Order: sequence, then C-alpha cells, then structure tokens
Amino acid sequence: MHNKSSRNPVLLVVFLILTVLMAVLFMPGINSNVSEGFSHLTSTDLPVDQQTQIIYDAITCSKSIDILAMLLLGFGFLMVFTRKHEFTTLTATMLAVSVSIPMYMIIKSFGEEFDACSMGGLLFAEFAGASLLIAMGAVLGKLTMDQYFIMSVLFVPAYTLNEWLLLDSGLYQGFLDTGGSVAIHAFGAFFGLGMVATTRKKFAGKHEVEMDKTSNEFCLLGSMVLWLFWPSFTSSVVSGDLATLTAINTVLALCGSTLSTYVFSKWFRGKVEIEDIANAALAGGVAIGSACSSVNPGFAMLIGIVAGLVTTAGYNFIAPRICNLIKGDDTCGVQNLHGYSGLVGGLSAICVTGGFGVQILAMITTIIVAFVTGRIAGFVTYLFGTKEIPFDDSEDFILEEE
Repeated sequence: MHNKSSRNPVLLVVFLILTVLMAVLFMPGINSNVSEGFSHLTSTDLPVDQQTQIIYDAITCSKSIDILAMLLLGFGFLMVFTRKHEFTTLTATMLAVSVSIPMYMIIKSFGEEFDACSMGGLLFAEFAGASLLIAMGAVLGKLTMDQYFIMSVLFVPAYTLNEWLLLDSGLYQGFLDTGGSVAIHAFGAFFGLGMVATTRKKFAGKHEVEMDKTSNEFCLLGSMVLWLFWPSFTSSVVSGDLATLTAINTVLALCGSTLSTYVFSKWFRGKVEIEDIANAALAGGVAIGSACSSVNPGFAMLIGIVAGLVTTAGYNFIAPRICNLIKGDDTCGVQNLHGYSGLVGGLSAICVTGGFGVQILAMITTIIVAFVTGRIAGFVTYLFGTKEIPFDDSEDFILEEE
C-alpha cells in the first residue's frame, strides 16, 4: 500500500486555473459565439401550436422516465457502498419511490391548481421521491425496512408543506428555485439530519458500516447514472424554449464540480478519496438547480466549481463538526452534497433576481421546517424499535448463507 501523498500543488493550481478559465470562456461577454447562441436560447417570442405542444409533452414523458432511472438506479447504486446492507438499500429505494409518488399526487390532487393525471403532476411527484431518497441517505443502515416505510409516509406531507410555503403560499414572492436546489435537495438533506439528530447513543458500540472495492464501484456506477440523467431532471420543468439552455448549463455545472472535486479532494487529502468523487462531483447538478434556466453557461460552470469545493470541504471538515453538534451520524453525507450545494444554488439565484432578502428567508424557512419535521419523523419512527444490527440485511431478508 502506498501511503505517500501524490499531491502536486503546482499541478493542482494549474488544473483549477484551467477549469475556471473554461468557465470564463463560456461567458457571453467574452465569447461572441456563446453570446449569439445564448441570445437565441433565451428568446421567448416563439409561437407554440398544438402540434408543438404534443411533441413537447412526449419529450417531457421521456424525461420523466430518465428521472425514474435517476431515482431507482442512480440513488439506489450510489448508496450500496454499505456492504452487507445492499438488499436493504435497494429495496428501501424502491419502497420510497413507490410510496412517495402516489402519496404526493394524492395529497396535491385536493389542491385547486394541480392536475394529478398530467406529466407535470408526475414530474413533481418524482421530485418528492428524489427529496425522500436524499433524506434516507442520512439514516441509511439504521432503520429496519418497516421503518423506511414509516419514514416515507411521514416525509411526503412535510415535503408538500414546505413546497407550498415556498411556491404557493405567496409569502416568498420573487423566490427563484427552478430546479429545486432548495425545495428538493436542501429540504431532503436537513430533514435527514433532523432524523439522525441525538441518535448516536442508540448505535454506540454496534456494527459499523463496511465498504470494499466492489461496493465502491457500484457506488460510482450510481453516481455516473445520476450525472448522465441530471440534465433531464433540471430541464423537465422549464418551458421548451429554455430546455436547451438548461441542459447545457447543467452539463457544464457538472463538469465544473467534477473537476473542482478532483482538485480539492487531492489538495485536502493528498490523494483522491472515492467518496468525494462519487458524491461531490454531482454538486454542480444540485447547485445549478435554482437558476438553471436563468444564467449563462459560463456562470453555470462557475457555480459548479464553487459547489464542488464546498461539498468536498464538507466531507473533509464541516460534516464531522455538524454531526458532533447534533450527536448523530449522516451515513451518506447528504448534508454535504445536497444540503450545502443546495444552499449554494439558492444563493447563486440572488445574482439573477437581486432579491437577497426573500431568497435568504426562503432558505432559512426550508432548513427550519426540514429539521423540525425530520426530528418529529425520527421520534415517531424510532417508536417502532431500533435496528439490532446496523448496516446488515439479516434482520429483514432471507440470506443464502442462512
């Protein structure tokens, strides 16, 4: 085993400079070609006839399936780094998706302006599923299968409440969060933190999470699936004339966070940590959500670079302190990828709207609602017992060796 650091500070600085330079060169003010294309992509004067709408709905249907692939394959495999817990992880993923989508659609169907039987209704239900899976990452390995079901049932009303506060209550006029950096990602992360808060004593001295090369390879596969389909996630709810710009911005933000993660993972640790690459590389997708259809490609890549830095720093420095503060452990580090990057996305939208006050207030509201409802959900969930052997399938599954 080679313990010697492979960090080359000069080379890492060069990599970082080149990454930032690429982002700058995508700025419309620097690149006339980008400026012309950006102007065309942001034009809203295009007529939409019925035939065009049919085509748009078909494309949206395809994106909906892409998002399901993200939920089941992407999130599922991203969380199978936990050895001896793979069956529980993947089954809980399927269970969470299967509870959240119909439950969200049923709750929202009682609203005045929601069409449950529409592509828009299905997409927003899938977003609720994504937020639930994010929250589940914090408690991964510490719930029985029955408790994952209970958590899912408790999560969806809390998510719907926060979504209503931010988007429909009229309290946050001017709040920008097109692709859900705050409402989806940050909410799920802080809900998960609320659930694990003060639970460290429950699992003290018990079985710890185990990882090996194979489980980490599956984790990387999940990360790549998420990377691949993220443009569908962000562009699914924007108007057709902004879909191309949104997809470009998302890809460049992901490029920025991937390159940034490589540089700072090696800078902080001396060598690349696979946890950083599998998670922080996705930070650009999380952070670009709020302003995904409202910024130019260069700024999108800069958002990704910052998000990659913040998330990598989270895994290295911030998360251990936060976990000690709340006396609970965040299994997947969702606070880093989804929590802090989600807040970076919310802050970046201020550059578009100029509404500093409303943007900050909405983010604070989300953190409070998520953490408080997460604490309540955690209390209720643990009334149904405590998993005897954390990070182990044997409590809920028939295993071959048995």
